Amino acid sequence: MDEKLKWNQPWILQRADPYVYRHTDGTYYFTASVPDYDRIVLRRAGTLGGLYSAEETAIWHRHHSGPMSMHIWAPELHYLDGKWYVYFAGGEVNDPWKIRPYLLECVGQDPMKDEWMERGKMKAAPDDEFSFRAFSLDATVFENHGKRYYIWAEKVGVGKQISNLYIAEMESPCRLKTVQVLLTTPDYDWERVGFWVNEGPAVLKHDGKIFVTYSASETGAAYCVGMLTADEDADLLDPASWKKERHPVLASDAERGIYGPGHNSFTTDSEGNPVMVYHARTESEIEGNPLYNPNRHVFLMRVRWDNEGRPVFETGE
Repeated sequence: MDEKLKWNQPWILQRADPYVYRHTDGTYYFTASVPDYDRIVLRRAGTLGGLYSAEETAIWHRHHSGPMSMHIWAPELHYLDGKWYVYFAGGEVNDPWKIRPYLLECVGQDPMKDEWMERGKMKAAPDDEFSFRAFSLDATVFENHGKRYYIWAEKVGVGKQISNLYIAEMESPCRLKTVQVLLTTPDYDWERVGFWVNEGPAVLKHDGKIFVTYSASETGAAYCVGMLTADEDADLLDPASWKKERHPVLASDAERGIYGPGHNSFTTDSEGNPVMVYHARTESEIEGNPLYNPNRHVFLMRVRWDNEGRPVFETGE
């Protein structure tokens, strides 16, 4: 076991929305939102624990105006069809909440050193009149039975608006093939604290099942993780294929000083065991605007399985 791993305690400081990807050669990559929301960073190491002290490289910086000029959020690194891609969200200096999903493509095979080119905004299917027309962010990508899917959060409605999760099949790394399908909307009280929010999807597969965790409510102590489950042989674009948990599967643990756990990703350790990578705060009360308070830190958690093959997320280790 990697001796540099810390379980359920601050690991990489002041990095929110953490994403860890283990490549086919065993190399680990880390990216996350930085407090200034002005760039996309990458780290690389031979072990998961090695990411802690790995050099951090900025591979892209925000524009000075127009699209992708503010609120650079929640990057994810994916290797698709033999190329590296980064999916992220960004707003505009003159319209900060015009958040839309964008992507970068690496022109070479070394994502740390080779040039990245902008591929613009993620494209909806030709007959999709809704996707990416409003506040959209937190995209993730996964494959199942030869098909590739895109899950993201998008706001609808009036007033404070509601952040839902949607899913669609992908035609290419840059375009959707199908019209969006509503995957989950904030149904329960724990998803409606401060704001009505479902966001930050992450995919975990095990024993014929697909689990999608997501984050809910405002980004303070109420922030928590819910979960959806589907059979891998089901029609993933049929909302009826997914079962939503009635209660959060991970929430604040005051006894251990973990507040607002959420926006996670999944990876594996050197032995292939699943690991949840999530951010959380160590204080229950946030000074200033929670969005601009930098103290969301990266935590690691071992994922255990219950007798039914479902993931169990416990902070008590």
